[in-house]
Order: sequence, then C-alpha cells, then structure tokens
Amino acid sequence: MPLVDMPLEQLKKYEGRNPKPADFDEYWSRAVAEMQAADAQVELAPSEFQVPFAECFDLYFTGVRGARVHAKYVRPKHAASPHPAVLQFHGYSGNSGDWADKLIYASLGYSVAALDVRGQGGTSEDTGGVKGTTLKGHIIRGLDDHPDQLLFRHVFLDTAQLAGIVMGFPEVDETRVGAAGGSQGGALTIACAALEPRIKRLAPVFPFLSDYKRVWEMDLAKDAYEELKVFFRYHDPQHQREDEIFYKLGYIDIQHLADRIRGEVLMAVGLMDTICPPSTQFAAYNKITAPKSLEIYPDFGHEHLPRFNDKALQFMLGL
Repeated sequence: MPLVDMPLEQLKKYEGRNPKPADFDEYWSRAVAEMQAADAQVELAPSEFQVPFAECFDLYFTGVRGARVHAKYVRPKHAASPHPAVLQFHGYSGNSGDWADKLIYASLGYSVAALDVRGQGGTSEDTGGVKGTTLKGHIIRGLDDHPDQLLFRHVFLDTAQLAGIVMGFPEVDETRVGAAGGSQGGALTIACAALEPRIKRLAPVFPFLSDYKRVWEMDLAKDAYEELKVFFRYHDPQHQREDEIFYKLGYIDIQHLADRIRGEVLMAVGLMDTICPPSTQFAAYNKITAPKSLEIYPDFGHEHLPRFNDKALQFMLGL
C-alpha cells in the first residue's frame, strides 16, 4: 500500500524520537498540585438552548493561572442517578461545537461536558503573561519562559480539572466517565486520562501534540504544526537551540503521558495522515500499558474515518 510514513510493522514497534525531560514526573506532579489548589468557583448557568429530555448549561470554572474556562454541559432529565458521563474535546483552534451533537449521549442517559480550550475558538480565557513569542500557535507559547509557563501545560490541566468537576456532580457516577476527541481533541483525551486516572474509557482519534521532533524530521512542520517551523525561522534560524527546544517540548508531549492511563483505550489512526503523522500517533499508542485496541484506516488521512464514531459510541455504552 502507499506510504507517507513507516511501514505498519515498524509503526507497531516505534517508540518516538522527542526526548522526555529527566524531571518529567516532578513537572507534572507540581502541575497537578497547582490545579488541585485552584479555587474552581464552579458555575452552572442554564443555556438559551434547551430540549425536552435534557438540561443544557454553560459550565464555568477557574483553572490554573486564574483563567475562567468554559464548557457546555448537558444532563438528561430522567436518567438514573448516578449515571455515566462523557467528556468531549475539540480540534486545534476550534470550540466545543453545537449543542445538538451532545444530545445523542443525553438521549441514552449520559451527561456530557464539552470543553472550550482556553484561548481558542470558544469563550474560555487565555490569561497570557508569558515571555517570548506567541506567533502562529499555542505549542510554542511559553518556550522562551520557564517550562511551567507552557500553555499546553495549562490546557492539559484544564481537561483533568473538568473531569474532576464532572465526577463530583451528584448525578454522575465518578467510576463511569469516558473521554473522546479527534486531533487536538485526541491529544487532550490522552492527557486527561493520564492526569485523571479515573477516566474509565477513552476514544482518541488521530491524536495531535505527540513526538514533535519526528514531525520536524519528516518536514511536516506545516499545517497544524506550522508554528514549529515559524519559531525556528524567526527565533533560532541556525538551530543553535534545537536540543533545548525539543527537550522543553517534551514536557507537553502526550507520548510521555500515555503510560499513566489506566482506562481502556479505543484509538483510531489513518495511515495516510500528513497532518499528524502515523508514527507520532503510534509513539503514544505503543506506550499505553492499559487495555487498548487500535482501528487502522490504511487509505485515510486526517479526515472523517467511516464508522468509527459508531464504534466509539458503542464502546462508551460499556461505561
């Protein structure tokens, strides 16, 4: 079959190229402690959009660094309590989407929470305050500052904080919560389950934010990863800081979080993906030690993968 990356047998053994910082575990322990110390000030405000069988809310909470974070929250009116819940995470630069696509789960008796990633296409805040460039994207935001200032550190923590908030609602069974999303949403699904190990089932699709050095070496620092090339061109044109930069990016590389996952994983990958190269996705998948299965689409890239949404829904019905 045609290839944009390694042959499948090599992909199944690939362990990633981007370095893992020596203090990675301490970094995330410190980050989670900061998240847990935050005064979340959770607010549920009824939305203008309502349906007969569910209640729809704008959910707000205060995340790390004081950002006010928004999510859509839907809970069924007549479901048993406590009942399962699903967290939804969107693609890079997007938002939590329409209310309508949350209603499938609500009709089945599940609550749903869909995050607006801070500073992207929804209404969550980005409090900023970092040194250095912010041009072209969020991966590079904070690279010229202390690693604790990396924006995706805060975003990853938002996912775990949202999970904890939803698990604490009286209508939700904290032992029956799943997470799902594609691209950036796939990465956030993995990060969420890594930082909140009570996530029982997760369905990431072609996850982003993995194995940055491999992306660079494949000359695919374009499209969603364009900011990597832009950063080097403007701020390190001779790559004198290359090792430092990829080392620091290792703190927000989901492949290094993957072995923390305890929930069951159903993941999908398209082998013709030139946005999030298959090898970068396998770098994360191969590190997952929890029960897992992989749906492979040989002729598909970063696009709709036929019937996977149906499979993911049936998977979540096992919560």
